[in-house]
Amino acid sequence: MKVSTHFQTEIQSYLEQRAEYDELFARSYRNPLKNIEDCITYILNYVQKSGCNGFSDDEIFGQAVHYYDETDIEVGKPIDCKVVVNHHVELTEEEKAEARKEAIKRAESEAYSRMTQRKPAPKKENKNSNNGQMTLLF
Repeated sequence: MKVSTHFQTEIQSYLEQRAEYDELFARSYRNPLKNIEDCITYILNYVQKSGCNGFSDDEIFGQAVHYYDETDIEVGKPIDCKVVVNHHVELTEEEKAEARKEAIKRAESEAYSRMTQRKPAPKKENKNSNNGQMTLLF
């Protein structure tokens, strides 16, 4: 399963903050049989089963807490999908550099494609052509 680092970080950050102020949850969160990868897999399977495309933060965080609170929970199979996090994302310098390289490659490819396209030969105008209209001479 490949999930955006940002999605995983958001979930993990929420869980760590919750564990700081909720002692009962903190015990569940420290369970050595639980891990963030299985938590994410559980959330993705929950989302897929629901058939919905969008969820509130609270609903997703609630499912993460539920994963840690339950001792016997079916995680499900890993899902290959794209997760969109509707928050401001800070890119690392490495990610910014990679994005720039990709943008430059795409721009070069588009420019080359435009330059190598054959331009259609100009149409010769027929002097007798009346744009499909009939001419009557009297």
